[in-house]
Amino acid sequence: MTQPMLRDAYGDSPAVNYERYFVPTIGMPLAQDLVERAELQRGEQVLDVACGTGVVTRLAAERVGHAAVTGVDLHPGMLEVARTADGGPVIEWHEASAEALPLEDASFDVVLCQMGLQFFDDRPGALREMRRVLRPGGRAVVSVPGPTPRLFDVLERALERHVGSRAAGFVATVFSLHDVEELYGLLEGAGFTDVQARAEPVTLSPPPAEQFLWQYVSSTPLASAASALDEDTRAALQQEVVGGWSSLAGDGRLVLEIDLTTVTARKP
Repeated sequence: MTQPMLRDAYGDSPAVNYERYFVPTIGMPLAQDLVERAELQRGEQVLDVACGTGVVTRLAAERVGHAAVTGVDLHPGMLEVARTADGGPVIEWHEASAEALPLEDASFDVVLCQMGLQFFDDRPGALREMRRVLRPGGRAVVSVPGPTPRLFDVLERALERHVGSRAAGFVATVFSLHDVEELYGLLEGAGFTDVQARAEPVTLSPPPAEQFLWQYVSSTPLASAASALDEDTRAALQQEVVGGWSSLAGDGRLVLEIDLTTVTARKP
């Protein structure tokens, strides 16, 4: 029988767990990469769409100056954590859908979106909104992961067997938008020009398998379904995932290799 991890060690809300576990392991390294690629300049007005708990937002604020950055997310729990973690720069936070940004036309120099576009119900509509709020000549910088790396393929298959298709579908969605031609079409269809996409491998170092499994689950929409599992099902899920990840470990930690596609584009 497994330890009752979800109820005890990871018993906080998914948003709190996201900031505590997902951000240091995955969110921060990828956020640093995105902000570097954006080449932010002091004084630029920056919007972070699907900001989550604000890791990209805070890094951007450090680059451009306090009171020059806005974060938007649909989920109030994520924004509550973002506001709590906002210990330095003065950032403006908005609870809103990416498809209906509550912001004025032509009010930003840069729009950032890290690992969010694949989740939007209306991707073209969200991109048109990003274009709308950019000033002429402003740029959008979007990152998406995929295809599904082996580590998450193991997790997706195990979730399908032990939790259900909806849980497995979440993992599939994370890596569902990575085709470069599709990304070009989306950005150009939304009215952007000078679209450039670059896919590069990224190597991350999550904690040991058992820890990472429950940290990831508890930091995502998977938390609710997983917390409802009985102990035997939870044990079977853990056994399958940890066993499947055994060949991906080194020095007691996992090695997570993903492809990350970063797209840059401009508003004409």
